Amino acid sequence: MSITGTDFISYETSQNMLELLSVNSSRYEKVPLSDALGRVLAEDIAASYNDPQFPTASMDGYAVRYEDLALGAELEVLGDNPAGHNEERQLNAGESIKTFTGSKMPEGSDTLIQIENVTYSDAKITINEMVALGNAVRPVGEGYRAGEVLIKRGTKIGFAEIGVMAGLNHVMVKVALRPRVAVIATGSEILDLGEHSDNPAQIRSSNNYTLEALFRSAGADAVQLGTAPDDKDAIMQTFENALESADIIVSTGGVSVGDYDFVKDIIPRLGAEVVYKGVGIKPGRHILLAKRGNKFLVALPGFAYSSTVTAVLYVLPLIAKMLGKNSAYKIVAAKLQEDFKKRSQFTEFTACNVVVEDGEYFINFKDKKVGSSAILVNMLNNSGLMIAGEDDKFLEAGTCVSVILLDGF
Repeated sequence: MSITGTDFISYETSQNMLELLSVNSSRYEKVPLSDALGRVLAEDIAASYNDPQFPTASMDGYAVRYEDLALGAELEVLGDNPAGHNEERQLNAGESIKTFTGSKMPEGSDTLIQIENVTYSDAKITINEMVALGNAVRPVGEGYRAGEVLIKRGTKIGFAEIGVMAGLNHVMVKVALRPRVAVIATGSEILDLGEHSDNPAQIRSSNNYTLEALFRSAGADAVQLGTAPDDKDAIMQTFENALESADIIVSTGGVSVGDYDFVKDIIPRLGAEVVYKGVGIKPGRHILLAKRGNKFLVALPGFAYSSTVTAVLYVLPLIAKMLGKNSAYKIVAAKLQEDFKKRSQFTEFTACNVVVEDGEYFINFKDKKVGSSAILVNMLNNSGLMIAGEDDKFLEAGTCVSVILLDGF
């Protein structure tokens, strides 16, 4: 179904247009491995050699030839083979070498029998308990093979990636340059943190701080530009200054149809091409996306929940594209644990509790408040965003729905 009687494009169309936007994702810098945590890889990481490069002991014991093993059999012990020692002795029939975890297996051996399976006396071991062929031996390439791509470009670097790259002796890491995102809150009613006023009609600014944190968590370098009053010249100058240094400029407020909603009129005057103005979503249908050169301007609604949801939907994908990531967030299939009734004709994004049981996702709305698009507290406590399409009306418990997970950007 298409939305009639409005100029809004559908959510699906807006996302397709967003995906087709040309974005520079080739910018990178090199940083020390110890500083790479949380950054996004700008190149594939491939193994330059096998791991291990030779058969290796995975526990302490005696390197033996499997064909020499039999209950009660005695084998001569030639000596020790500590980890890090370049063992060059050749193991012959009836011989063994005491070998430790991580040690290179001696030539001629194919099995390691652990210490507790033998009795040692007079430089000989007696076999008390049998083991299988190849027991406790890591084969060549068990971890990875030379030439194998281990970590793909666009991966966010975590502790495991750090460890793998350290094992490959990567001192410097090529990472995507962080997109610079400028955040501006507009509205004369906005009172910035630390400011005081006797006017009870003013409200404390939270949008710009919420979005700054959101964008940083997504890998961007967020710049806090504070608040701008409902004054065309002041807003114009703030945007011009932001365009000098930022890749993406994000504003909240001033995009609706009110007499003091100036942002929607100012953006075209900046020489920016409007990609779209108005999307059939709830909350945030008055969102505006524009482009000037290789810079993007995203004007979001002023209500806290609305601005945060639209930032997830429209700013995080831009950040992800600039970082070279395949996706901005994870969408999962989940089952409703209670009935849900849509409140509009648009595609709706509703805060929900996400529960995982036996590997399956479920959602419910326990303690979620119903009201305006200003209720940011609905996004606390491991929340997700349930997507209800235009054609959805009433969804029964047990219905499978799509959910955007709000952790792990």
